[in-house]
Amino acid sequence: MSIVTSKILIPTGFSDQSMIALGQAFNLAKIKKSEIILLSVIEDQNMIESLFLDDKTHELQQKVNDKLVEVGKEYAEKYGVHVETMVAKGRVYEKIIDVAEMVNANLIVMGTNGTPKGVIKKVIGSNAERVVRLAHCPVITIKGKDHKDGCENIILPLDLEKQTKEKVTIAIEYARYWNSAIRIVSVLLRDNNDVKQHLLRNLKQVEGFINNAGLRCSAELLEGEKNKSLAQSILDYEKKFESDLILIMTRQEDVFSNKLGTAAREIIYQSEIPVMSIKPHERENTPSPFTY
Repeated sequence: MSIVTSKILIPTGFSDQSMIALGQAFNLAKIKKSEIILLSVIEDQNMIESLFLDDKTHELQQKVNDKLVEVGKEYAEKYGVHVETMVAKGRVYEKIIDVAEMVNANLIVMGTNGTPKGVIKKVIGSNAERVVRLAHCPVITIKGKDHKDGCENIILPLDLEKQTKEKVTIAIEYARYWNSAIRIVSVLLRDNNDVKQHLLRNLKQVEGFINNAGLRCSAELLEGEKNKSLAQSILDYEKKFESDLILIMTRQEDVFSNKLGTAAREIIYQSEIPVMSIKPHERENTPSPFTY
């Protein structure tokens, strides 16, 4: 029986931020024994530009490819990870999604606030949002410059949707890679005792499940504060533990509504620590990232 090797796709424009994401991804690939695919995307010129400018796309692609191969070789030797490189031309988010599906990537890791270099577009803003929304696999977005190589604490926001079990399973998987503690949190935004008791039972059940898996775990129900968003409650909570990763669930209907839910978007773009976005596989319901 053949063993399928996991693959991590890293879109990069060689900015400082994308190189930080690169280091984080390679460190994870070493632990997971994954292969790395490095991807740079050169955006198409529009019709007017192509009429009045010399088309040096091939020359540019060669230069980008040379740089990508150089970076790949350096990191492959440093981390002992197999690396493949690809240069694509087109819309950034479309090519990231296409390549992820083509190579059957298990994870995409990308920076979210890099500085653009030349004509190679940085992978941020709407590109990051679209990748999170459309990717078939989990996506880790990385903002900020100060990150550990490992992960001591994983923040796991919990709601009452049954698709949450997928997020719990992935949290356990990644906690085992790093020997991390999982910090479960639910936010009660409405003064509803039935909802509160349901959330408390859910927290206790998941905490017990994670403890039985041999992992360290804590669980806490937060009372929502006036004028504080759900996302901000989560972001404030993670600071209590000097956390290293937040796991959120995006919604199936995000694919059709052409935008992420408000809480998911706010967490992705405001979090100073990496955020892993997971899209549920089940389609019979339409879950939200955080329901209560």
